[in-house]
Amino acid sequence: MREDRSNMEMEEVIRASMKMSDIPAPELNNKLKAALYQQEEILRKQPAARKISLWYLPMVLNLITFSLLAVVALIVIENSYLSCFAAGICFYVGLAGTLLTIVGVRRANIKEEIAIYIEKRGVMV
Repeated sequence: MREDRSNMEMEEVIRASMKMSDIPAPELNNKLKAALYQQEEILRKQPAARKISLWYLPMVLNLITFSLLAVVALIVIENSYLSCFAAGICFYVGLAGTLLTIVGVRRANIKEEIAIYIEKRGVMV
C-alpha cells in the first residue's frame, strides 16, 4: 500500500510538471534582451584589432636571400662570365619566387588568412 501511495504522489508530480509552460515571463524576456544589448554595446566600444598582413613575407625573404647570394657570387667568383652567370641565376630564382608567391596568393585567395591580429590596448583614442 505504501508503494502505491508514493507512486501516486510521483505521478501527480510528473503530471504537474508536464502541465507547466516553458514560455518565459515578458519581464524576464525584456531583462535578457537588455542584458544582451548591453553586451553588444560593450563589444562595439572595445578597440578594434589591428591587422598586419604577412602574405608578402615569404616573397621578400626569398628575394633578399637570392639577391645576397648574387652579390656573394659576384664578389667571390673570380671568373667574370661565371660570376655574372651565377648572379643572373640567383636574380632569376628570386624573381621567379616573387611571381610564384603573387600567383599563389591570388589563386588561393589566402591574403586574409595569412595575417596577424593585434589588439590595441592601453591606447587613448
